[in-house]
Amino acid sequence: MTSPNIVWHHATVNRERREKLNGHKSVVLWFTGLSGAGKSTLAHAVEEELHQRNCRTFVLDGDNVRHGLSSNLGFGETDRRENIRRVGEAAKLMMEAGVIVLTAFISPYRADREAVRNLLPHGDFLEIWCRASLEVCEARDVKGLYKRARAGEIKNYTGINSPYEAPEKPELVVDTGELSLEDSVASVLRLLKERGIVAAPGNL
Repeated sequence: MTSPNIVWHHATVNRERREKLNGHKSVVLWFTGLSGAGKSTLAHAVEEELHQRNCRTFVLDGDNVRHGLSSNLGFGETDRRENIRRVGEAAKLMMEAGVIVLTAFISPYRADREAVRNLLPHGDFLEIWCRASLEVCEARDVKGLYKRARAGEIKNYTGINSPYEAPEKPELVVDTGELSLEDSVASVLRLLKERGIVAAPGNL
């Protein structure tokens, strides 16, 4: 519960002015999907393309966040929900700073993703489902985590002994199990252009 003694300070330098300075709008791109679906790979590839177009970006990556912001959390349902809540709040602050925020988290629970969506103004949360079959994800499992989960060595592993609730109405579905990385990146960039977040390449 927030203390009644804490009052929100309204800065003179606001999101609109930061966006004008950057030359593009800010937004949260929420990449979700099974482990091995290509969320981090796609998020970083999209960021690279945007960076080359002089956009202000930052990727909040699942493993990286676990090293700091959520280093005290485990992988049970309660801690996973808290992890996503923290990431959502961090993404909101960065979006207010005028940044295009790309998050790469399994974020298995639909309600948690919707809670982050509800933190943000309408249209500022773009859910991108990196859709790949469990078979494809297991085949890509270079860390051997799926194998360990099936052997019972890892508990609460999404797709094996913990559920993944697929998005019902995502802003974009990317079939990362079939599409090339280049085509996957292009589909995300089309979404950003359609939403007016960034201009067409020739206008940047």
